[in-house]
Amino acid sequence: MTAEELRQRIAAGLACTHITLTGDGRHWYASIVSPEFEGLRAIARHQRVYATLGTSMQTDEVHALSMKTYTPAEWAVQGQQP
Repeated sequence: MTAEELRQRIAAGLACTHITLTGDGRHWYASIVSPEFEGLRAIARHQRVYATLGTSMQTDEVHALSMKTYTPAEWAVQGQQP
């Protein structure tokens, strides 16, 4: 899977204002900003992202996904622009 394919899958299932992905095709690192994360703890945020991937994690299409998840306000505190 390419970074663009992974980005499209996440964005199709989750309203995102920013997605950054790096990886080697199986092991991915992501920064994801979404207003849908508002009020959610980290585990619930990660579950929302995993839900967008469907069976991709189970079939090893995406072997590993390490992520940092932010609301737009949290992202702004980091000094980042959406």
